[in-house]
This record gives sequence, structure tokens and C-alpha cells, in this order.
Amino acid sequence: MNRRNFLNKVAGGLVGLNKSIPDSLSYLSFAQGDAKADILVIVFQRGGMDGLSAVVPYAEGANYYDRRPTIAIPEPGKESNTAIDLDGKFGLHPSLAALQDIYNEGDLAFVHAAGSPDPSRSHFDAQNYMESGTPGNKLSPSGWLNRYLQSKNNNSSPFRAIGIGSMVQGSLRGEVPALAMQSISSFHLAGNREQVTTFQRALAQLYRVPEPRGLLEHSAKETLKTLSYLQRLASEDYSPAAGVEYPSSSFGRGLRQIAQLIKEDVGLEVACVDIGGWDTHNQQGSSSGTISNLLSDFGNGLAAFYADTQEQMKNISLITMSEFGRRASENASEGTDHGHGNVMFAMGGGVNSAVHTRWPGLASDSLDRGDLAVTTDYRDVLAEVLIKRQGVTNIDKIFAGYKPQFLNIVTEKS
Repeated sequence: MNRRNFLNKVAGGLVGLNKSIPDSLSYLSFAQGDAKADILVIVFQRGGMDGLSAVVPYAEGANYYDRRPTIAIPEPGKESNTAIDLDGKFGLHPSLAALQDIYNEGDLAFVHAAGSPDPSRSHFDAQNYMESGTPGNKLSPSGWLNRYLQSKNNNSSPFRAIGIGSMVQGSLRGEVPALAMQSISSFHLAGNREQVTTFQRALAQLYRVPEPRGLLEHSAKETLKTLSYLQRLASEDYSPAAGVEYPSSSFGRGLRQIAQLIKEDVGLEVACVDIGGWDTHNQQGSSSGTISNLLSDFGNGLAAFYADTQEQMKNISLITMSEFGRRASENASEGTDHGHGNVMFAMGGGVNSAVHTRWPGLASDSLDRGDLAVTTDYRDVLAEVLIKRQGVTNIDKIFAGYKPQFLNIVTEKS
């Protein structure tokens, strides 16, 4: 019996005796993974973010502004609360001002007119397709991130794959175990102090056997050490880097938890965190209002995470995505309905800072059924990061049958 099977059986039996012990105990013994690969952080903006407000194609002129008489973001320099110029063609929403310095420092890129090739405007289907990595196929049994982890299955840390939230994100579902974690403080041995102490004594006594030695003894010590570590991690009050303040939202708290796990060096390989509320059908707003508030939370969260993990950022790749964008034209309720093309963000030490796009334009004959066309498959972005930063050598195991086209978004990891 190998070490993992042994620990699974021991922990499984003890869980049966004491329901206060979480099932996650069954794989507490761990080793570090590939030190040469970046830590991958995936942010999913659920609801369909309006990429035409986040990264504004102000150079489109009337093709943009006439379609959005009440919600367009003013072009740079025209008035207060205008777009922040990036490259003479595109500008950041003013509520994303916290990201400007990161872009200027060369660690933030934008991929515009990106998204899924599937035309679905259903939130459920579109999210499922993107997270499975199989657009148009509802029967995929696993998520693209889980298949990535399977391709490099050299890390048995319980913190290898973390989904911040009550449920594991679809991209993490599959054969490789992943933890759903509301917060680090909630990941501990539940129950009162006396119960926890009794359990630890019982586990220690179980391992005090004369035979067999070697593997069993090592596993016992490692498991007990991990239990102790988990308790310490859960009880400590994490302090971000000096001057860093995360938003008080669930998104800000989620990024804060991820930063702590990265700094604690617990074997984290992949982390997912969501930010919702992007389904802006009504009263979307422009430089202020609903979209502004959403982007402020989003941008300030990313900026805090960047500042907090400065020492580790060269080995982090953070990618953002949303199931689809919004219509090019606003609706009668001063909002936007479900669209198609969108913008993805990439942040990290290996990023080539620019607006990367095969821009189709917003002229009527360039739109896809009234939407920004998708000219960059989101898998192109993910595959480039996986190959160049994570060292994936067989991308077909992750995106079967798909041949990615790179946009030079990231540099090769040395």
C-alpha cells in the first residue's frame, strides 16, 4: 500500500468515528510541485462583464459613442472621469485607475475581442463551456484546469488546487482533488478544543506501532506536522504587505486568502476566485453607477493582490475571464444585454504589457449579430500561458483537438 492510500484509509476511518473532522484530511500528506511553473490564479467575472466599458475602444469614435448615448465612457482628456489612455486607441475605465501603474510597469496586459467561439447567450451554458474548455460540448467530465493538474500530477498538497467559495469552480472539477474554501479560517478541525485534542492524541497513538517502520513512520510524522500546520495557518491573523488594503468585498477577501497561501508556500499551484454582479441589463451607468462600482472592486482587488505579492509576482500568472461580453449598443433600460466578444486581463511577471487584439472594429458590417466579434479564442490565451509559463508540452491533453494561436501575451519562462 502506498503512502497516499494508507493515509486515505486511516483518515477515512477516523472521519467515520468523529464527524467533526473534514474529509479533506484524507490527503493531508503533501510534497511541493513543479517549482519552475508559475502559480496560476484564475478570476471569473460571472454574469458577463461589459468589456467595452472596462477597456474602452475610444478610437472607434461614432461606432462606439453613437451606440451608447448614456453609458459610453468619455474618451481621454475630454472631461472629468474619462477613460485612461493605454495606447492611443484603447483606454481603461476610470474606476480601474489602480491598475494603470501595473500596466506602465509592464506586468498587466489586455486581450480584447476575446471569448468563446460558441454563440450561446445562456449564462449557465457559456460558463460551463468556458470552464470545461470544450465550447459547444456539454458532456465534458472535467474542467480545463483539472486536466492541466492531471498533466503534471507531481504535487500531493491539500492546497494544490483551491477554489475560493462554497463550491469548487467548474474548471477545477475532475480527478485531481481540489478544495472549496470560503476562507482559511474556516479550514480547520471543526469541533471544540477538547475534541480536536482527543483526535490528535488518537492519531498519534495509532502511529505508535513497532512495525512496519520507514514509510509508515515518515507518513505519521508528516501527517501530524501538517495537522499542526493547518491549525496554525487557520488561527493566525494574516497581515498583508505594508500599505496594502484589500476591498472588503468577497472578491477582495478571496484574493487576500490566495495571497496568504502563496506566501505561506504550502504547495499552491492553482487558485480560482469569482466576482459576480456583471449582468448589467438595467441602469448600467458610465463613469459612475453600477459598472463603475463593479470595476472599482475588481481593479482595487487586483491592485492590492499585485502589491501584496510583489516578491512572488514574477512567478504568478493571473488571468481573468467572463462567459461573454455585452451588446455593442445599449438597450432601452440604459443597460446592455448579453453579447459575445469581451476583454481578458493577464497580470504577472511574465506578461508583455499591451492591448493585444485582432481588433475587428465596431462598424455595423464588422459586428457579430450586433456584438463585438470574437477574434481571439479564450483558449489561445490560456494555452499560451500554460505552454510558456507552466511548461505544458502536450496542450492537446487539456484542449483536445484545438490548435492555439499565440498573441505574444507572455514571455517564455526561463
